[in-house]
Amino acid sequence: MNRRTALKLSAATGAAGVLTLDTVAFASPPEDGAAGGDPGGGDRTGSTRTVRGHLPTGAPDYVYLPVEVPRGVREFAVSYTYDKPDVPAGTPGNALDIGVFDERGTRLGGPGFRGWSGGFRTEFALSAAAATPGYLPGPVRRGTWHVVLGPYTVAPQGMDYEVTITLRFGPEEATAPPVYPPERVHGRGPGWYRGDCHLHTVYSDGQRTPAEVAAAARDAGLDFIVSTEHNTTSAHSAWDGLWGRGDGTGRELLVLCGEEITTRNGHYLALGTDPGTFVDWRYRARDDAYARFARRVHNADGLVVPAHPNCPFVGCQWKFGYEHADAVEVWNGPWTPDDELALGAWDNALVSGDDWLPATGSSDAHREGQDVGLPHTVVHAAELSRRAVLEGVRKGRSYLAESSRVSLALTATGPRGEHAGIGERLRATAPDAEVTVRLDVTGAPARAAVRLLTDQGELHAEQLPSGAGAVTWRTTVSLAAYVRAEVRHPVADGDTSGLPGAMSAMTNPLWLTGPDGR
Repeated sequence: MNRRTALKLSAATGAAGVLTLDTVAFASPPEDGAAGGDPGGGDRTGSTRTVRGHLPTGAPDYVYLPVEVPRGVREFAVSYTYDKPDVPAGTPGNALDIGVFDERGTRLGGPGFRGWSGGFRTEFALSAAAATPGYLPGPVRRGTWHVVLGPYTVAPQGMDYEVTITLRFGPEEATAPPVYPPERVHGRGPGWYRGDCHLHTVYSDGQRTPAEVAAAARDAGLDFIVSTEHNTTSAHSAWDGLWGRGDGTGRELLVLCGEEITTRNGHYLALGTDPGTFVDWRYRARDDAYARFARRVHNADGLVVPAHPNCPFVGCQWKFGYEHADAVEVWNGPWTPDDELALGAWDNALVSGDDWLPATGSSDAHREGQDVGLPHTVVHAAELSRRAVLEGVRKGRSYLAESSRVSLALTATGPRGEHAGIGERLRATAPDAEVTVRLDVTGAPARAAVRLLTDQGELHAEQLPSGAGAVTWRTTVSLAAYVRAEVRHPVADGDTSGLPGAMSAMTNPLWLTGPDGR
């Protein structure tokens, strides 16, 4: 299929642009009696083919290289390279991602997915017994496999690439059944639980192993984490034993499964899905596919959470809208102007009332120097379990903190003892009934700035000299539809920007309504 035909077909089917290259064929191994053996230089143990090509600027999102796999293959291995020419300042250079689909095909959301490493690895291999992190072990069956190339950005000069496929022959090995983390930590009842919902390991583009991430989570005082590798489920079975008490603390760690779906129009987290649930990423906002995969997340009992929606990097800004989302990640890693923009957009949307989206915060940590738990989400849950934690996130019964040192408690009390906490609603006896709002803070930085904000904006602010204390404020339902709290670092000396300091902690809102529920 030539490039023009492939692009026409992709436009007709509503999928992201694709290009399918000529098929790479392999002969059967010599021991199967193939006449003349393998003309590509193979022997009784393996055979190799190399494909070279050029992609111009404006290349389609995905380029598929079909590979005809004969019977008798034990391992499928791939390596690749591409050129990185100099480009003018401000112009993206070459970046090429890679993955693979097996003989079941490349259909969007189909069963053929076998792995993705993005641009993090230059080679991978998979067999029934083992696979490179990011890839799924399983039989290498006869049929048409597809190496998928993702030209993330292409330089003005275009991109020259080289892909080498090696098939290694031999008897098929056994595939061990996956071992998934338990979904509940026994003996942990109602309480506030701290968790990092966005993390990466060597199973995508991170540099920490799962064991190192689990250790870092415990060191950060976390109770749960979510495995969210880019476009792959391969890490779901990589946490065997890491949730236990062998760390000497006597405290178990709840590990939830998930994925970061990195489309060309923004990233979103599939949070706490059934283990092994794969969510496809090969579409843009114009392709009318996002709603389908959001349903897939929900059908797997997970949450849809747009990640770092205002990130300025190519392909990272969120373009799909929030109709199918359950929460939004407004704080990603150390506080930056991107987070300030996300916070402002989230706050503006709170006037929707019943349809509001809770805020989450996560580290998105990939390597040393990026702290697991900076920030994290503190969730009130009936127990430390997958179902209870996700329910707390969905209801907004949560606040965000930069470390486990910081704790917040935001409450509102009406004149007749009506009471509400974070994510809850206080129904007052009358619109003008006085409501007392109280914020208790511990562990914040010295001279922390406390802000109480409503649908009108900031209505109360004061400083906590020691970083701890209680702040009270009185209002009425007629004056405030909701109240939320921020605890900020003090503004640096000499800073004349007029912007508040970096976030230390913030709450989801509590809601104030009159007797009619409004």
